[in-house]
Amino acid sequence: MKEAAILQDAIDHIRKKSNLQPKIGIILGTGTGELSEQVKRSVCIPYSEIPHFPTPKVHTGNLILGYLMDKPVVVMQGRVHYYEGYSLREVAFPIRVMKCLGVQILIISNASGGLNPSFKPGDIMIIVDHINLLPDNPLREMMDEETGTPFVNMYNAYDKELVELAERSGVEVGVSLVKGVYIALQGPSLETPAEYRMLRLLGADAVGMSTVPEVIVARQSGIRVLGLSIITNMGYPHVEEKVSSDTIIAVAKHAAPKLLKIIEKVVEKLDV
Repeated sequence: MKEAAILQDAIDHIRKKSNLQPKIGIILGTGTGELSEQVKRSVCIPYSEIPHFPTPKVHTGNLILGYLMDKPVVVMQGRVHYYEGYSLREVAFPIRVMKCLGVQILIISNASGGLNPSFKPGDIMIIVDHINLLPDNPLREMMDEETGTPFVNMYNAYDKELVELAERSGVEVGVSLVKGVYIALQGPSLETPAEYRMLRLLGADAVGMSTVPEVIVARQSGIRVLGLSIITNMGYPHVEEKVSSDTIIAVAKHAAPKLLKIIEKVVEKLDV
């Protein structure tokens, strides 16, 4: 079945539930799913009901269409990961759905481990660039014109104007932000001390297991991207730190209100 037909199946189902034309897409990462409650006049569609839509095994999975700061948005409450057994093409499929719905700007969030020694748990990092160490690419074998060229220019992958807008928004709402480079590994195991040293030497400020595939497809689709990452733990290679998924989720939930303030202010200021 061709990509266009698969997409059309998903869009047809969504359109039976909502005719909203969202200009802004938002992906909520680990521990931040409750932010979707701020979406007004919303329609909630479980991923499991949408044809061909990947269903998370570790997150809630709902597509929410409605209004945030009086702007039409589509929000992904939860996402799938490569480590769950999905291909990267499947991981990034929701971005193609967003594009078909009308999305022009994507705000993507995640939880990550800090590598920059000036960071601390609970910080929110604006992603300014990424390093892709995933063992696949969502554009592999996609050589047809239906989806566009697979040879995507990844300069300005994280839109500089949106980065500046997020910085100004942080000042206005009183939330301190840091900036840095995000590096993606496949997971689900966390990193060894030697790996933390390696990743820092490569130039990364934070490490995670998501985001990069979605950003690649967003850029191929002409969608501008703002990336925000909650630093949930620190990867100090010289300090033995016991980190669990429960700890990561707890820190992400604690920082979620700050993330929401940033997202709301950015959405409010966007001219779409």
